[in-house]
Amino acid sequence: MNPEKLDVVAIGNAIVDVLINTEESFLREHSLAKGNMTLITQEKAEELYSKSDPSLETSGGSAANTIAGLSELGSNAEFIGRVKKDALGNTFKDDICSTGAVFNTPPIKYGPSTARCFIYVTPDAERTMCTYLGASVLLETKDIDFSILGETKILYLEGYLWDLEKAKSALKASAEECKKLGGKIALSLSDSFCIERHRESFQELLEKNIDILFANENEIISLYNSSSLDDAIENIKPKCEIAVITIGGKGSIIISGDEKYLIKPYNFGKVIDTTGAGDLYASGFLHGYVNGLDLQTCGNIGSTCAGYIVSQLGSRSKVSLKDIVIERLGLPA
Repeated sequence: MNPEKLDVVAIGNAIVDVLINTEESFLREHSLAKGNMTLITQEKAEELYSKSDPSLETSGGSAANTIAGLSELGSNAEFIGRVKKDALGNTFKDDICSTGAVFNTPPIKYGPSTARCFIYVTPDAERTMCTYLGASVLLETKDIDFSILGETKILYLEGYLWDLEKAKSALKASAEECKKLGGKIALSLSDSFCIERHRESFQELLEKNIDILFANENEIISLYNSSSLDDAIENIKPKCEIAVITIGGKGSIIISGDEKYLIKPYNFGKVIDTTGAGDLYASGFLHGYVNGLDLQTCGNIGSTCAGYIVSQLGSRSKVSLKDIVIERLGLPA
């Protein structure tokens, strides 16, 4: 697919997700912080894999999930991330391209293997992630095709990349270039631990380049060390054009200037796995946004996508997201 104008280009970690149903005792045994993402070494990754019984292996990574969702909804979307020329690298490319997304970043031939994320899903459907970043750490500015930044409506940045100095530099350079060329910049904060590690850097980025911010309640409170969600909302108002804040099973809030939109949750039965809920919310919201829909409708599409994805295992929809949106909301995706 070579669209003249891309809707969204995302830069993120190219990771193969390994989903595992487990008990909380396993998390305690391996000192894993429930509900958060922990970075691990290749040795630890091999140890965990040997002790796990995967239910599903698929292309993943936060921004990649968002791009896959956008493509399934019908948007023209491209992902930029680094894999190795190995079996997992092939799995990643084949899987994300099967959604209709573009993925053209050349794989490395030598060095660390393709990244993987162990996603442990406990009976309460909460997910705890252990990530070996592998080849994804080698993404740098020279890997970004700056020519496409002038051909996209939105550049979507994954906050997890702030853990990697070269990748962080690539994101900053890409954001500056895309803004110069007239595009908008969206940022996903990723998780509260990531914010604690890079709070000042995220705040600086918001001051300069971010138009649309995606965060959950804990992340937005952590960003400015706010005392409450209401306090956090007041802090973020002047920093970006739109802030999208998910609040779990209570739905989400969209802030744009003095306007505040309350988005209800959309339920599709029992919650099975919360992996990718925020990523797919971003897919739905951005799909509506690039098609000129109002913010309330954008939020409803995002909430629908998130609500459906948590009713199944993994972050790839087993049925057409476009059909789900049409059926539930009565509007074309």
